[in-house]
Amino acid sequence: MAFGWRCTGVAWPGDGPELGWSRGRERRVSVLAYGSGLGFRAVGERHCVGARGNPCPVAAVVPARSTGGRCPECARLDRAHSVAADTLADDPRPYRVYLAWFGPGLVKVGITREERGGARLREQGAVAYTWLGRGPLMAARRTEEVVRAALGVPDRIPYARKRTVRGQLPGERERFAEVVELYGRAVGLQGRGWPESLEHLPLEVVDHARVFGLDRSARATRAVGELVDGGVVAGRLVAAAGPDLHLAVDDRDGVVVLDTRLITGWELAAATPPGKGEVGVPLIDIAGGGVQGGLF
Repeated sequence: MAFGWRCTGVAWPGDGPELGWSRGRERRVSVLAYGSGLGFRAVGERHCVGARGNPCPVAAVVPARSTGGRCPECARLDRAHSVAADTLADDPRPYRVYLAWFGPGLVKVGITREERGGARLREQGAVAYTWLGRGPLMAARRTEEVVRAALGVPDRIPYARKRTVRGQLPGERERFAEVVELYGRAVGLQGRGWPESLEHLPLEVVDHARVFGLDRSARATRAVGELVDGGVVAGRLVAAAGPDLHLAVDDRDGVVVLDTRLITGWELAAATPPGKGEVGVPLIDIAGGGVQGGLF
């Protein structure tokens, strides 16, 4: 089955978001810049994005509201080789444990491969974070469990909750203070379940509010719920956090969040006319619950 360009999602290799694209075995990247226009029109049906870099063998149609963008078989294959599935116990690479802050009282603990650095935190939309320690995978996993139980923080947070608090962030000083307090409680667990093989790392709070553009953009109040055939999403990029792009659309819709996990698997064409703010797809209330690189 022949397809046009399809989005593979947002990546954060540095201090700015990039959109990935695929067409067969071709790959391209669009570097996004705040203040620039971004727009597209969805075409046809949404198809499975495959797993582990391989296309779905049956090009299965997937639900428009699915944030995974995969059919059940490809989803199982993708997860079977992930760190979250606990199938990589003998992985020799070093891992890091982190505390990620998304808003007042909204914190999680997690692990990531050391080689990825802060990319994992930017991909999750963490407004601030600090490392706790580094070491073998199973030691990092054990520390994650100890910190989660002792501090009463989860190891995952739904994106809907992140969006709700993102528009009501306190100042940088307040963010810093909350991360520092949690860090102190976490490292105080050394000797009380914290594995000896996990090296403690010093406090170093990294704040992403400026990187994400959240310190200078208007609050987003609505989000794209799904794409539809022929539906247009177009606006000016004013902020981004994790997979979410914040688009200034018009006086009626204001700033709208586009979760780019919803656009993977769709064939996307240029919005017409280019540069005009427009949303022709279903929107949801956040409180209640041309593309760069020459492609469009």
